[in-house]
Amino acid sequence: MSGIKNNYGIRLGLVIVLAYGLIALFAPWLAPADPLHVQMSHKLELPSWSYPLGTDHLGRCVLSRLIYGTRTSLLYTLAVLASVFAISIPVGLIAGYAGGRIDQAIMRLIDVLLAFPSLILSLAITAMLGPSMPNLLLSFAAVWWAGYARVIRSVVLQIRSRDYIQAAIASGSSHGTIMVRHILRNAARPILVLASVEVGTILLAIAGLSFLGLGAQPPVPEWGVMLSDSRPYMQTEPRLLLYPGIAIMIAVLGFNLVGEGLREQRKDARAA
Repeated sequence: MSGIKNNYGIRLGLVIVLAYGLIALFAPWLAPADPLHVQMSHKLELPSWSYPLGTDHLGRCVLSRLIYGTRTSLLYTLAVLASVFAISIPVGLIAGYAGGRIDQAIMRLIDVLLAFPSLILSLAITAMLGPSMPNLLLSFAAVWWAGYARVIRSVVLQIRSRDYIQAAIASGSSHGTIMVRHILRNAARPILVLASVEVGTILLAIAGLSFLGLGAQPPVPEWGVMLSDSRPYMQTEPRLLLYPGIAIMIAVLGFNLVGEGLREQRKDARAA
């Protein structure tokens, strides 16, 4: 806790993440209008008291869509993160603990997946399955787990060599008990650091693929969709691109500050 108090970067990151979380949680009360309500008579209006950030090409309130987009984007990001780690944690844990042929087989599979750029492979899978958010989440889970599993395996290997693990093995504890109670519990902190570092990357990737039309689909209020909808008006109404772009930039900055702060704290703790 004292490390967080002395680290201004992580404090700023936590403030940003908390602010986004509150916006997502209270979106129905913060949004001044229905984000899906189309009013062609009010299209492309400039900011006003009724529409603080103006309206888009369909007369929808930009601020309302931005607020609801916070909820949508964070929800999708957390869903991807949860699905990726649901695969990578068990795989990395088994590979690091079992060793031998099991470890070699898993690592060769990981090497094959990592031979392709993860984002490009996710894009290809989504394009084959069809553009939708469930298919995008499936493609991320199918591809991105490999890199995380490799990192988790290396953490497990470090923990497995410690004396208390050898003592647990010698005492006759079951493999499941050792992996869950001793190894996974001690690997929780580095896994949490890894997750916090990667949230910003996943959020940016989701927004990018939604911008290309492979993720969330209109009229869903999502930052990547808002960017895509604003492309035809890049010259005449650049503010429509600016708002979701700034929202993405600040969110990624906040998560990166938290992740880097936790990583530095872990390094300092290991050095001490």
